[in-house]
Amino acid sequence: MSLLSTPFDPARDTAVVTGAGNGIGRAIALALVGEGVRTVLADVSEERVSAAVKAAARPELALPWVGDLSSLESCDALLGTAVAAFGQVTHFVHSASPPRREADHALAVDRTTWQEMHAVNLDAGFHLSREIAKRLIAAKQPGSFLFLTSLHAGTPRNLPHYSTAKAAMAMLVKELAKTYGRYNIRVNALVPGAIAAGGFIADPSLARHIPLGRLGEADDLAPMALAVLSNKLSAYVTGAAFVVDGGLSLTNWFEPPELEG
Repeated sequence: MSLLSTPFDPARDTAVVTGAGNGIGRAIALALVGEGVRTVLADVSEERVSAAVKAAARPELALPWVGDLSSLESCDALLGTAVAAFGQVTHFVHSASPPRREADHALAVDRTTWQEMHAVNLDAGFHLSREIAKRLIAAKQPGSFLFLTSLHAGTPRNLPHYSTAKAAMAMLVKELAKTYGRYNIRVNALVPGAIAAGGFIADPSLARHIPLGRLGEADDLAPMALAVLSNKLSAYVTGAAFVVDGGLSLTNWFEPPELEG
């Protein structure tokens, strides 16, 4: 049997994917469902998540959930839905992130926008992953978590609320990997480049900075995500960050923001 033929165990493996209504989260969620993994697709938009479920290769394995993960009460509701449906969650993908506007630079971003960005990316990611881990530890079962960070965890983006949230997530991955490894729970990061999907509206001219010569698409991330999530393919991988950017990080492409006055 090919090593790559069965990366997941449909009889056991289940997943929760946040931000699953569009972009990278949707691509990863649909890829998991395509591998036979029962998956909760969580998103703030009922319209988007319903469309994602309909697009799944096996819609009967895709369970939609709608809510705003900036609230920990909503996070608990998501977990309650997943546990009620599956009994146990073995895989967690945190891709949810509020939309970002180029106008929200350091002199313009307001407190509400700052707090929401950190709440959805960092607070929800920590809370959801910890609660899932507690259940896996109690059941003495392995797990695999994947956080969507950013190249801007280490490179300024002119959007301080976004880059600082992603930088914190990058360290959270390492902290959780170090703590949970003894329980056979792996935690890794996927680091997208310029992906023309979700909340990022890519300028086509950006392609000139990318060695592979094109902007990325959400589906470019899904194969790597599945490989890292799979306890069969990546059993000895934790605390790692996998860059999928066509080589964009080899260059420095953002200019300082335009400031009025």
